[in-house]
Amino acid sequence: MSRPPLPPFTVMSATEKIRLAEDAWNSRDPARVAQAYTLDSQWRNRADFITGRPAIEAFLSHKWHREHEYRLIKELWAYTDNRIAVRFAYEYRDDSGNWFRAYGNENWEFNDEGLMQRRIASINEHTIHDQDRKFHWTLGRRPDDHPGLSEMGF
Repeated sequence: MSRPPLPPFTVMSATEKIRLAEDAWNSRDPARVAQAYTLDSQWRNRADFITGRPAIEAFLSHKWHREHEYRLIKELWAYTDNRIAVRFAYEYRDDSGNWFRAYGNENWEFNDEGLMQRRIASINEHTIHDQDRKFHWTLGRRPDDHPGLSEMGF
């Protein structure tokens, strides 16, 4: 299975790859998101080490069961032939109605078919007040005219 855009990346293809990933994550559909990874993909997500597409899907199911009204923005930091560095921010609320914003960096490595074979994510989050939220679009894909991280000063 091929997942364009394929390496080697250019600034345009890396940016497209990031937006496709952002769109998938904003769908909050674990099965859809997991299809972008190799069957034996290796993740480090904070302090969690996850291996394989089924484990990734289970992790994401659990994540989005706890993180309500999840909205994410990703942005290109750097790229090479088959690697992309991404910075991101997302907002969500928990079951008690508390809002959070998380900031992070991801390092992605792709195989020749454009599937991610390694993802290393470092993430920090903090509580925010409802009036401090910045991501207000209707759940799902971020509108094309919505500012990115740099435009928002993140």
